[in-house]
Amino acid sequence: MTGAIFDIQRFSIHDGPGIRTTVFFKGCPLNCIWCHNPEGISRAPLLSFRPALCIGCGFCFRTCPAGCHRMEGGKHLFDRERCEACGRCAAECYPGALELVGREESAAEIMREVLRDKAFYDNSGGGLTLSGGEPLMQPDFAFELLCAARDAGLHCCVETCGFAARAALDLVRPKTDLFLFDIKETDRARHAELTGKPNDRILANLRHLHGTGADIILRLPIIPGVNDRPEHFKGIAALARDLPGLKGVEIMPYHQLGENKVGRFGLDQSRRAKASAPEPGVVEGWTGELRRRGVNVLTA
Repeated sequence: MTGAIFDIQRFSIHDGPGIRTTVFFKGCPLNCIWCHNPEGISRAPLLSFRPALCIGCGFCFRTCPAGCHRMEGGKHLFDRERCEACGRCAAECYPGALELVGREESAAEIMREVLRDKAFYDNSGGGLTLSGGEPLMQPDFAFELLCAARDAGLHCCVETCGFAARAALDLVRPKTDLFLFDIKETDRARHAELTGKPNDRILANLRHLHGTGADIILRLPIIPGVNDRPEHFKGIAALARDLPGLKGVEIMPYHQLGENKVGRFGLDQSRRAKASAPEPGVVEGWTGELRRRGVNVLTA
């Protein structure tokens, strides 16, 4: 069995306890207007094109079977509509202007890379984190990878948006030490507006998971001017009160690293949030507001 991933990030320190390796799965059922990893939404590979890195060598023109690349007036033009994401042009592009993002790997192949840093996990209480995209869109592969990690003695985290089949959650739960469960918006209609889906299934899955005794940290992506509303913070406090034994809540402040990816991958920019990273002191203000409402906000 293989799974579709788009990155393996070593020495992660924000995706669970200790030093970790985070595996990013391809495919996500949501389409958040602020998505930091838009290349992970589609299950299929995507071709990244950064014209500023092109040196005009012409190798991609000669290699591409669909004729997607041409030079006009000294400018490299790329016809994304014709692209089949075969990756041949990227394989010939040594400056890195073209890159195929997304690949199929087996659990054994991924574990070979993950286990390179086992000494760091052992010394820091770290391990493996599955993220994305949404790992529960590939539940059988996620389960196989978690089993392999557990067999190697690793602590295992799953980061999820919660919009998944109940069976997928139940499959991975016994092999998961900690769930990092994203709560993007507590209002149903607002959630649908911001992510493309209402949050009924997400909240039902969260309550189900909590009922199994799983260890859960709620993760709150907060975007200035989008979901930093008092009503949302009030909703988070009410949700946390309904989940006794919750390990805590983490605020994930918005950053703009996903902005340049939208252009690189030719993705729709019309729905993107017009937002900036929070000013100094703003995150502390959010933290204080949640704590005043009785929420156990975790900080580094």
